Amino acid sequence: MLTDTWWMTHRQLKAQLRQPAVVIITLVQPMVWLFLFGNLFRRVVELPGFGSGSYLDYLIPGVVVMNAVSSNMWAGMGTMEEIERGTMNRFLTSPVSRAAIMNASVAIAAITTAFQSTLIILIGWAAGAHYPGGVLGPVALVVASVLLGTVFSALSNVFGITLRQRESIIGLSIFLLLPLTFLSTAFMAKNLMPGWMQAVASGNPVNWSLEATRHLLGTHSDWASALAYGGGLLALAAVMVWLSTLTFRSYQRTV
Repeated sequence: MLTDTWWMTHRQLKAQLRQPAVVIITLVQPMVWLFLFGNLFRRVVELPGFGSGSYLDYLIPGVVVMNAVSSNMWAGMGTMEEIERGTMNRFLTSPVSRAAIMNASVAIAAITTAFQSTLIILIGWAAGAHYPGGVLGPVALVVASVLLGTVFSALSNVFGITLRQRESIIGLSIFLLLPLTFLSTAFMAKNLMPGWMQAVASGNPVNWSLEATRHLLGTHSDWASALAYGGGLLALAAVMVWLSTLTFRSYQRTV
């Protein structure tokens, strides 16, 4: 399965490299969030109890995870195109591992997310953001964004295979992106949020990725909390990948 996953990922990566503009264009939106929100809300750090000296420092993780969600919610589109073109059915006549077909889709989304997250972190650093926790903080942020992206790319594949309607993927993206982002600490410190929002944020995987990385981006690293939240993300990502594979096997039986 690992060998088949490698070759299926290699195939999709070659296709991705033929259209690098897509990866770059998807960075336009997070750059708007970074510089628009960064300037619009920069004085929010003056609120008592916010706990951050620079809003740009606080905003970088929020933009990274928001980009991870938004860019990976479209993964199901690629799966639907493979089905519509008949490529997927041709793979089913080959001896390739069925799990590898879906794993490759998740892997290519993870590679793209890692590249985009790294670029956002570097652009933020060039704009004046600081990472006092050292290099491990940004690395943890990239890893968390990849795990979060895996959750949503697998979920998108589930919807793409079961519903096979582009409108469903678009609707899912619109329905989940803003609520999940604003019901987290992406833009506002948790202790300044209403009580019910804090309760929702505690079970929000978007917020798990933020909590895991902010514990390492600051001057004092809290590895226990970071590993706890990171473990939750890893477990959820594994469940979603398993669910996407299960859904694909269900599709296979209908062909």
